[in-house]
Amino acid sequence: MDRYDTVYRGGTGEYIEKRSRFIGQVYPVSSEEEVFAYLEEIKKKYWDARHHCWAYVIGRNPASERMSDDGEPAGTAGKPILEVIRGKGITNVLVVVTRYFGGTLLGTGGLVRSYTAASAEALSHSVIITRIFGFRVDIHTDYAGLGRIQYLIAQRGLYVQDTVYTDRVVISVLVPEEEERAFSKEVQEGTNGQAVMEKKGDCWFAQTENGIQIWNE
Repeated sequence: MDRYDTVYRGGTGEYIEKRSRFIGQVYPVSSEEEVFAYLEEIKKKYWDARHHCWAYVIGRNPASERMSDDGEPAGTAGKPILEVIRGKGITNVLVVVTRYFGGTLLGTGGLVRSYTAASAEALSHSVIITRIFGFRVDIHTDYAGLGRIQYLIAQRGLYVQDTVYTDRVVISVLVPEEEERAFSKEVQEGTNGQAVMEKKGDCWFAQTENGIQIWNE
């Protein structure tokens, strides 16, 4: 199935351990250039912080991954952040955790726990969506077949973009790629071959907090 989870809107979260303050921030990214632009912004915003540790995952099959401990002991910051991202199963995301030192050394275990917690907290305040690859499809039908087609659309939970009523009906719907063949068969059988399905192009789409979002890529 050609779909993946990603960040639609990034969030922030904070974790405090023995007066050390860990500020987690999440950003949707699609390139390393975006990653380093965000890092520059964070370093300017939190100019007096001791560390800005981060990890990102971009792309799929295979994904590009990179991380930084930014001066913390090796493996205590960047790797825990990356493991949180992997655990969520998301891509095209950057997580940065900024640390203000509280005066007490935390040790390896304390650092791993803190960077993990701050990353998880920031992701919990982010909006995660599932982007799906599919097709824009126009279904042309007479009024006799309309009810059956509407039922099939509802059964699959497909998103209707528009419906035009004239002497016939044209329903514009988004269909995931893996469902397109089976759905087409159902429509043909359900209307005794009277309905016509016309592909209008492919796209990525997702249900977001603002409704269905479509990307032409």
